[in-house]
Amino acid sequence: MESLIVHQSLSRLKLSPKPSPPPIPSSSSFPSHSLCFRSTQKLKIATFVFQNQETQKILRETTKNDVDDGEAESSYGEVDKIIGSRALEGGTGMEYLIEWKDDHAPSWVPRDYIAGDVVAEYETPWWTAAKKADESALKQLIDSDDGRDIDAVDKDGRTALLFVSGLGSEPCVRVLAEAGANLDHRDNSGGLTALHMAAGYVKPGVVKLLVELGADAEVEDDRGLTPLDLAREILKVTPKGNPMQFARRLGLESVIKTLEESVFEYAEVQEILEKRGKGDNVEYLVKWKDGGDPEWVKAGSIAEDLVADYEAGLEYAVAEAVVGTRTGDDGKREILVKWADSDEATWEPEENVDPDLIKEFEEMDGQIGAGVQMSKDRFNGDVEAQLSKEEAHHESTR
Repeated sequence: MESLIVHQSLSRLKLSPKPSPPPIPSSSSFPSHSLCFRSTQKLKIATFVFQNQETQKILRETTKNDVDDGEAESSYGEVDKIIGSRALEGGTGMEYLIEWKDDHAPSWVPRDYIAGDVVAEYETPWWTAAKKADESALKQLIDSDDGRDIDAVDKDGRTALLFVSGLGSEPCVRVLAEAGANLDHRDNSGGLTALHMAAGYVKPGVVKLLVELGADAEVEDDRGLTPLDLAREILKVTPKGNPMQFARRLGLESVIKTLEESVFEYAEVQEILEKRGKGDNVEYLVKWKDGGDPEWVKAGSIAEDLVADYEAGLEYAVAEAVVGTRTGDDGKREILVKWADSDEATWEPEENVDPDLIKEFEEMDGQIGAGVQMSKDRFNGDVEAQLSKEEAHHESTR
């Protein structure tokens, strides 16, 4: 079939090659400076031409609105504009909802079959706003309701959320999250999430915000590293004692603390079993109250009183109830505790006993005390009444 002769005004612009986007750095080489991106040139021509029979065939197979069998396969359609976008499953690419200038109904077309200038006119404002962390521009585009997928991806499978997270823009992160962005999306250049980006580029505020918004801190990248693992790895290779790296180390320590608190936030420690490491690397093997397998946990993620008690050599047991109180030889109050795993109750310093158990005992003791006093008063009243009765009888018989 002969190629169509296209009018000059409908021909595509020939562009100089686009600069490649910055590669996602490895965990050991995240730079200390801010991310820097170049915006792509905005193109003006918005025309899409079906140029040959093979293209027509592919488009019929990949769009929702097939061309009627009787229609000439040599025809071509002219794009009016893009009116929607959506990312392919797994973030492997994009497809766009095309509004045609002829009578065809809008149809979804893969990015590869649409002229680059058409896509650029639709996408450039979005990626420019994301790569500049421009909150106002992002919000304006989202509010325009132009059918845009909030999780649109670039060629590396990165979303706008990944860019603004790496840039440390809390307002942009919040805007995208409120618009429904996938907080746990993994890119195709290492499996990094927004939390990986924020941790790797040392953005403590964004890390905290993402965690608060519900981002999963345990998603692993392609190397099997969680954002916490990544931050720890970077901290290890960040020089100590260098004034230029001081702020960076503080930032990484803040990131690590936030992620550790997130990972162990809802787990309650029953007891500490073992200790290992020195200095900042001290970890404790903890037994969980919910019956989970014991795990090694950083000291900073465990309640300070539990660590202090362990270091002091105290043993842990589960108190079942308080059954008595007394004043010790030193004048301090002591509590008689019944233990869940023992029939023998023991006297313990008041500060070692759960205040709720003490309160429960005192309330019960108060009720018992009130009952005893009531019985005593009733007994005394009965005795007095009986004496009065006997005295009156005695007077009457004189």
